[in-house]
This record gives sequence, C-alpha cells and structure tokens, in this order.
Amino acid sequence: MKRHTQEIAIAAANVVLLLVLAFTVHRFFTAENLADLFLANTPVMLMALGMTAVILTAQIDISVGSIFALCSVVAGIAAKAGAPAPVFLLAAIVTGAACGALNGALTAWGRIPSIVVTLAVMVALRDGLRWGTQGAWVGGLPTSFVRFGMDSQTYTTVVLILTVVMTVGFAWALRNLRAGRMIFATGSNAAAAQQMGINTPRVVFSVFVLLGALTGLAATLNAVRFQQVPSNSGMGMELKVIAAVAVGGAAITGGSATITGTVLGVILLGIIGPALTFLGVSAYWEKALQGAIILVAVSFHALSKHRRKRTAEVAIG
Repeated sequence: MKRHTQEIAIAAANVVLLLVLAFTVHRFFTAENLADLFLANTPVMLMALGMTAVILTAQIDISVGSIFALCSVVAGIAAKAGAPAPVFLLAAIVTGAACGALNGALTAWGRIPSIVVTLAVMVALRDGLRWGTQGAWVGGLPTSFVRFGMDSQTYTTVVLILTVVMTVGFAWALRNLRAGRMIFATGSNAAAAQQMGINTPRVVFSVFVLLGALTGLAATLNAVRFQQVPSNSGMGMELKVIAAVAVGGAAITGGSATITGTVLGVILLGIIGPALTFLGVSAYWEKALQGAIILVAVSFHALSKHRRKRTAEVAIG
C-alpha cells in the first residue's frame, strides 16, 4: 500500500476535480469536449512514456518542447513537398530520434549533465527554428495531411487505440523485459548495474533516443489536427511532461516510477488547464500550478527518502 500511496493520492485528486466539474460545469463532459481534451493530451502522454524512462535513469530532458516544434515543422514541410503520410511521419520520428541521440551521446559518453545538455539543445533548436522559418507557419498543406486523410471520428478512434496499446505495452516492457530491468537498475545504482554487466551509458543513450522518437510521433499526431503547422509549437510542453511524470510518483533521482502513475499525472495535468478556463480562472495560472506540482512532487520524494533513511538508522541502532 505504501508503495502506491502517491498514485492513490493522484487518482483521488482526479476524481475530486472531475466531481467538481460535473457539478459546476456540465458542458465539460460533452463528447466533443472530451474528444478534444483527449487529442490535445495524447502528445503529452506519448512523450511522458519516454520521459518516464529518462527519469528512471536519473536523467532529465528539458529540450522536448523544442524537439516537438522541429518535428512538427519537418512533418509539415515533408507533406507539403508531396510525401505520403508514412513518409512524413517517419521523417518526424527520425528527426526526433536524432535529437534524442545527440542529447544521449553528450550525456552518456560526453559525461555532461543532462540538464545542461538539454538546456543548450532546447535554446539552439528553438532559436534555430525561429531563424530558419522566420516565424512563419507551414501552410499550403495537402488535404491528405489533415488527420492523415481520415474523418474526425475515425482519427480519434485510431489515436485512442494507438495510445492505449503503446501505454500498456510500455508498462509491460518496463516490468518484464530485460531492457526495462536495465533501465531501473541504471537509475537505482549505476555502479552496481555496471558490475552486473549492464552497459549503463548505452542504456542512458537509448532512453534519450526513445524519448526523441516518441516526441516525433507525438508532434506529428498533433500537427495533423490542423491545416497549418506553427513554428513555435510545443512552448512549455517540457514543463507539462516532466510535471506529469513527477506528480505520478517518479523519483527525480532515478530508479523509481510507474506507468500507472504517469498516466494519472497526465490526466491531472490535462484536466487542470481546461478546468481553469471553464471555472473562469485565468489560464496563466496553469503554468504556475505545473511548477508548483513539480515542487510538491520532488519535495514529497525528498521527505520520503529522508524518512526511510531515518527509519533504517533507527533499526540498525
């Protein structure tokens, strides 16, 4: 029970928030609004899966918002050039994976702290994209680009199935595959993991590449919802993704996280923004709440770790 305390608390917070909305804002639960809410948060969910793996290895990636923007523009440019859906989707995924590979290589083998690496990449990509596009959006896209040529209902159904399958599959893989156990071991104790024969730099590199590829997929799924691709998309998305993983119970120090907690965190963060709008509260509070959630989550883990250490010392003494 103690192991799942934070997950239970987040689940309860979700229920309470939904009940408040049910009694105060009836139009929140319309099919159209729920579908829009799901599609808007699907990219966050997919990126949060990759971020969970990165944080499990005791690393972090704050460049995902900029990578998201770059992949969106790449998908749009490829589609405008006549590339079919599979090609522009693959182009975005490969672009994201390449950015992740850069982050991973500098962190794993360059031994530069991931916070420094990804901060530099975040700024370089965002400013480079602004210079390359001159701030212009990618327009003139073919009709086959929007929702991959599907109608709204079909597209929503396909994305729902894809998200559920990927989330369940990712949760299963983390717990049952050797690769998943290597991720946990690397974050729990890198030195011990190396003594067990685990190539920890390769594990760190791999999770960054995975996050980059998932960001490319997420960027494309978001871009095809519209007829134009903004060159400044993904602003602040890194904060939302990290907050969702942290509030879901992941230890920023690595080695502890669950996909269930991440899903609950995404739901909570996904509801807060629209809830503020429906309740007449300024949307500017959303970012403040995300920052506060990260702070509370990190503080909770720090206190829990300190409490366990004190308990162990008392038991030994």
